[in-house]
Amino acid sequence: MSSENIIPFEKIVTKEQRLKLMGHGSTILWFTGLSGSGKSTLSHGVEAVLLEKSIHTYVLDGDNLRTGLSKDLGFSSEDREENIRRIGEVSKLFLDAGIITLSAFISPYKKDRDIVRSLVDPGDFIEIFVKCPVSVCEERDPKGLYKKARSGEIPEFTGISSPYEEPENPEIVVDTSKQSIEESILSIVDYLEQKKYFSI
Repeated sequence: MSSENIIPFEKIVTKEQRLKLMGHGSTILWFTGLSGSGKSTLSHGVEAVLLEKSIHTYVLDGDNLRTGLSKDLGFSSEDREENIRRIGEVSKLFLDAGIITLSAFISPYKKDRDIVRSLVDPGDFIEIFVKCPVSVCEERDPKGLYKKARSGEIPEFTGISSPYEEPENPEIVVDTSKQSIEESILSIVDYLEQKKYFSI
């Protein structure tokens, strides 16, 4: 079907009405960094803290997207681009629903992250660079992926045989090689508090 024949239905319920019902703001927290840097641990940790504050959240990460919505995709640069495009569109829907969405993906290419940012209004996309040297990530190697990448079992592995482009101007930087998980979580929650996402 041609997209020119698709006419969006005019909404009756607005995002502003949903936010009023939720009692807090919504945004996309986009965690980017190498495998093993701590993205998933951080996103779930932040979610747990926000739950205690009665904030509505949802975590999107590779485990729940790659086994469902993006199970047809591989890890070529083209497939990575399409994966991030899909995640961006899903995150945008959650944002409109009034939910703070925590999207934790390597998302190695700057242009792909910028495309997601361009989908939403300023302030609705918070880029969080989970900074950690590849040497430290490789030491951790929680899933044994670096070992497989080094042996050639995983081609196009970010940080080893495929590039990672660090964010140039992220809203938040947490260095998990120097900061504890607790400190990193606190810095993210403090940012949200300062920007008044917990009230409307």
